[in-house]
Amino acid sequence: MARDNSPKERQKKQLERKLDRRASYDRILIVSEGSKTEPNYFREIRAAYRLHTANVEVRPSELGTAPIQVVQYAQSIFEGGDRHRNIQRRAFEKVYAVFDRDDHESYHDALALAASLDGNLKNDAKQLIRFQAIASVPSFELWLLLHFEDIQVPLHRDEVMRRLKTHIQGYDKGAGNAFAITGAHLAIATHRAEQLARRFSAHTDPEPFTAIVELVKLLTMLRG
Repeated sequence: MARDNSPKERQKKQLERKLDRRASYDRILIVSEGSKTEPNYFREIRAAYRLHTANVEVRPSELGTAPIQVVQYAQSIFEGGDRHRNIQRRAFEKVYAVFDRDDHESYHDALALAASLDGNLKNDAKQLIRFQAIASVPSFELWLLLHFEDIQVPLHRDEVMRRLKTHIQGYDKGAGNAFAITGAHLAIATHRAEQLARRFSAHTDPEPFTAIVELVKLLTMLRG
């Protein structure tokens, strides 16, 4: 009998292999505003800690870069999956939408939408999932800057970038190896971000804040 090598059959086999590789820890979907910087960073962590790609899916938003679009795309991927990328419907325990405050008009609407979805969506195991906005004020680069400086006052995103470039020569949006470059200072960055979180939140902009620390702690401790 001739072997069925149709695109549909190949896709089915790819999915079966992916499910076989899945580990016992939570399945996590990360959707980011940025198309390079944030996805590259989280994929670096995934590789460094040898997390299964079947458990940790990292995708840039394909609806747009406005915060509300990031949250909507995360919801869409969770509820509808993506057969072209072998992402099954409702195949996650935790969903994270990563975006910056910047000057986005939909920022607070995105926070509200994410909060309304948290604990109100069920996955393929009929479990209520965690759906969380991972916001940074003013930008993701604040998290990187905290590896080198203790920031306590509001900074414009341009100033954050200027300072970061004094520590990481040639840094630019979309740059790779950010985790490898900053990893040695992860403990102090975590401490500084947690200190900020005790004073401020995603809702107290323009005060400095980043929830990236929560996602990084989850990923680095995922395997126990």
